[in-house]
Amino acid sequence: MRIDLHTHSTASDGTDSPAELVRNAAASGLDVVALTDHDTTRGHAAAGAALPEGLTLVTGAELSCRLDGVGMHMLAYLFDPEEPALLAERELVRDDRVPRAKGMIAKLNELGVPVTWEHVARIAGDGSVGRPHVASALVELGVVPTVSDAFTDDWLADGGRAYVPKHETDPFEAIRLVKAAGGVTVFAHPGAAKRGRTVPEPTIAKLAEAGLDGIEVDHMDHDAATRDRLRSLAADVGLLVTGSSDYHGSRKTCVLGEYTTDPEVYGEITRRATGAFPVPGAGGHCA
Repeated sequence: MRIDLHTHSTASDGTDSPAELVRNAAASGLDVVALTDHDTTRGHAAAGAALPEGLTLVTGAELSCRLDGVGMHMLAYLFDPEEPALLAERELVRDDRVPRAKGMIAKLNELGVPVTWEHVARIAGDGSVGRPHVASALVELGVVPTVSDAFTDDWLADGGRAYVPKHETDPFEAIRLVKAAGGVTVFAHPGAAKRGRTVPEPTIAKLAEAGLDGIEVDHMDHDAATRDRLRSLAADVGLLVTGSSDYHGSRKTCVLGEYTTDPEVYGEITRRATGAFPVPGAGGHCA
């Protein structure tokens, strides 16, 4: 089985619609794909309706978190999307996205960049607006060559000249909320140092004590040494190890199935979850 547990659609900042994403996942030879848009589950119904034969959909979301000034992302799998407390927190994060984007646009204007809200909103479409949409506008304006080049101190990185904070959930609270909604939590790309400051390993151990289920080890933003170090940490503190593409369609260079998760780990994730169950396409399979 080929299992990719971290992808994005146009429901947040990907460029594939949810239906296109699951069709592309099947065409890429995946058996299981998780749809984990930022702070939203809006793409799940469309993905499930378009699910091809032989492909299983894992419903999830990537939750925006912050701890001691360090931004981090928490992948949440197979939770009840209607559980009131977690739903309210996701809505609080999403509702802060528009004023935050407008604040970044204002800062960019002060820096001489002629970006507008209309430009960013057009790129975001129906998705939850975020920094990648602002970054794409900078690419279209010729300010930076790629989306990744916008995530620097000069522009949109944490603490950068055009950075504006938004409401983000304490990760310990995120773990509690996801567990209460029957879900499973995995810390996304914890060693992605090129994105900015990272959470110290002793803190990851504390998150494990608080109920964190796993860490995403095999990821495009982790070099071999980082993957080895994180794999050792996971073994020491009893965390599951996942691998994922973090696919965003054409917005990033990663491809579906670039990194994958071991079937035994996937099986353990599904066993721990009680809020929802994987959705098999016609002829699909679940662990």
